[in-house]
Amino acid sequence: MGKLRVALLFGGRSVEHEVSLVSANSILGALDPSRYDVTLVAVDTDGHWHLGDPSLPPSPAALQAAIKGPEVDLPVAPGEHTLIPVGGADPKSGQTFDVIFPVIHGRGGEDGSLQGLLELAGIPYVGSGVLGSAIQMDKEVSKRLLAAAGLPVTPGTCVRANRLGAGAAVVDALIGELGTSVFVKPANQGSSVGISKVESREDLLPALRDAARYDTKILVERAIDAREIEVALLGNDPIEASIPGEIRTRHAFYDYDAKYVDDATELLIPAPIEDSLANEMRRLAVAAAVALESAGLARVDFLLERDTDQIFINEVNSIPGFTQGSMYPLLWQATGIAYPALLDRLIELALERHRINTALETRYEPTR
Repeated sequence: MGKLRVALLFGGRSVEHEVSLVSANSILGALDPSRYDVTLVAVDTDGHWHLGDPSLPPSPAALQAAIKGPEVDLPVAPGEHTLIPVGGADPKSGQTFDVIFPVIHGRGGEDGSLQGLLELAGIPYVGSGVLGSAIQMDKEVSKRLLAAAGLPVTPGTCVRANRLGAGAAVVDALIGELGTSVFVKPANQGSSVGISKVESREDLLPALRDAARYDTKILVERAIDAREIEVALLGNDPIEASIPGEIRTRHAFYDYDAKYVDDATELLIPAPIEDSLANEMRRLAVAAAVALESAGLARVDFLLERDTDQIFINEVNSIPGFTQGSMYPLLWQATGIAYPALLDRLIELALERHRINTALETRYEPTR
């Protein structure tokens, strides 16, 4: 049996473009070359797809070169599994593959739009489907669904960007509902981009306007003095949960700099919490994944209130960070699955889900 042909898709048009490259580099270095032929497919900041040079050894340089490689298109034709050169090149010179491993964070990568393209093209891919990706990306919609499923979420409300012209009236309404100490977040964004912690009335409207730079829908949540705990998930059905890990940072919260710049941020694995709390978080993580139609992988972020040990689900991430130092692979390593084996399992899950979905009927035939 030949090697499996994997297209590693990275980059993208979101503010998390650079984060995606770091994740892709880690995955590229860990995929077993005896099992996989890896094709680099880079999406530039304008949204164009480019093919990497197969003669370059796996490296950050190969990833950067791929962004300037020949432009390709993905035909929406089930069964093709081929990237076709743009600009009149011979279609037979296209690159074929068996499965796509997308590691594009944020808009255009984990919001369901990319997954919709891959579904139309009939291509197996790692991670959640169209619906699961879209609702996990949207913090406000996911919050509503989690609450409807009886799962604990922080008190919060949604503000549309077109309401910000009302200024003081919007601020007064939010303070009356949630108090002065709140978090302001773009509903559809990752890596803590556009998030502000607000402690005073005068800072609330500027925070709302900053979040509106990234989304037309803004989530405002009551601030909770809490520890930040994360659980990694793996599987289609059933879904397995890792041991929890804790994030400790010197920042007011786990913002972009704390995630990617500040070396003083600590990742404590396992999280120093009671076994009963750890088990409950693992249970809640799986329940959240089921409620939000997760498949393949996800990371569930919790807030553990310091004074009461009350658990809140903060958000669910369908394509978590994949660097060697990211919480998702580190949690699975501590749970007993090494990074290369984790990638193997994710690819297997993608192929499994594709087999199940393609076996479904697409034509109506009355039964007799």
